[in-house]
Amino acid sequence: MMLGLLLARAGVDVTVLEKHGDFLRDFRGDTVHPSTLRLLDELGLGERFDRLPAQRLTQMRMHVEGTTFVAADLRRVPGRHKYIAMVPQWDFLDLLASAAAEEPSFELRMRTAVTGLRTDAMGRVTGVTYTDEQGAPGELAADLTVACDGRDSVVRAAAGLVPRSFEVPMDVWQVRVPAPRDGRKRGQVFLSVRDGQVAATMDRGDYYQTSYLIKKGTDARLRSHDIAWFRDRLGALLGWDDEALLAIRSWDDVKLLDVTMGRLPRWYRDGLLCIGDAAHTMSPVGGVGVNLAVQDAVAAARHLAAPLRRGRPTTTALHRIQRRREFPTTLTQRSQLTEHQTLLRPALDGTLRPGHLPTPLRLLRRVPALRMVAGYVGGVGVRPERAPGFARRGPS
Repeated sequence: MMLGLLLARAGVDVTVLEKHGDFLRDFRGDTVHPSTLRLLDELGLGERFDRLPAQRLTQMRMHVEGTTFVAADLRRVPGRHKYIAMVPQWDFLDLLASAAAEEPSFELRMRTAVTGLRTDAMGRVTGVTYTDEQGAPGELAADLTVACDGRDSVVRAAAGLVPRSFEVPMDVWQVRVPAPRDGRKRGQVFLSVRDGQVAATMDRGDYYQTSYLIKKGTDARLRSHDIAWFRDRLGALLGWDDEALLAIRSWDDVKLLDVTMGRLPRWYRDGLLCIGDAAHTMSPVGGVGVNLAVQDAVAAARHLAAPLRRGRPTTTALHRIQRRREFPTTLTQRSQLTEHQTLLRPALDGTLRPGHLPTPLRLLRRVPALRMVAGYVGGVGVRPERAPGFARRGPS
């Protein structure tokens, strides 16, 4: 959606295909980071975004085996946005779709599912095949096809692009729990680790969006327990009362995120580019996936606008996009993998002990300035992108 908006503002004819009839999906990445908030200001969309229902998260607090400390603080991040905005992703997508619809060269087709790729005799990608809302097949020609269809990308698979996979120690159960009336400070993210259990909660106003980590591949076995077993474990870990936990009525309320991580060695082929999770599947650690995808879109728009106005972009132009975004992606994934190995794996194994925290956590406890650095890296990221001049607008 972001790439479509930016290219349409450059005068490029853009069609976005969305297989669903709306954007209402729960437990998607709802974190909008300071670098993305700054981008929205540059696009003239900051005031519209500010009208969306949101919670502002300023700190990441950790409770690790009886020790509590601030792991990241965004209150010193440069600029006016010193927080992560927690906004339902469907509201964010609706905002981008509405802004893009104001551009005469933009088209959004809902209930249109991509099924494969069109190619020419030389093997160059020339568009996509799809089924429309009646299930009828169709084709759409394009000078460039961009795969933005996530970790299970249909387009990536059809193109024969295979990501390199990284081992992960966990899957995630996602639930909503009404905000307990315990007076705890709001506007924070909590990560709690104790006795072989790990959970993260995000303040969403009247409820907490909660992610409970389980060992990789154990979902089916653990669901053989009664749901009261899970409620008891979650309550003991987070100190929540029975009244709040009764909102988890059955296992149907507990959604599984099958966590994968990977990265394409090559993000493109002639006529095709992959960005976001289609190019690099991220761990949920830090909630950075949405932010990285948006940054990919900005870099892609900057490099593609002029070539697309002239005709079709070359593979050299597509390579420049990967070269621009590969470094911050690789660095972020390495950081996530380090957190998996030093914190999450021993926490899930029950081998993380009080007084023997990983070195990075000990430093965060002792050196307050490092919390600000962690807040900047998590909130702004490495090599943040700025809106290209052709896409900038004043507030409307």
